[in-house]
Amino acid sequence: MNIDERLEALTMNLELAHRDIQDLLKTSQRDGQNIQDLLQASKQDGENIRALARIAEIHEHRLTHLEGDRE
Repeated sequence: MNIDERLEALTMNLELAHRDIQDLLKTSQRDGQNIQDLLQASKQDGENIRALARIAEIHEHRLTHLEGDRE
């Protein structure tokens, strides 16, 4: 293998590596966005769960109060 063939092979390898890196970058950016979306959804879920827990607590106090009035 002469120097020109080696240079050509090296160039091809670098081009393939560059393409692979670009593909990985795109995938990484997509994954990053998915993670951000999941984080936002989990924050919203947490807020909703806290709101539901508060409603359940209010209802429990109300029922306890009503049961206490009957005795």
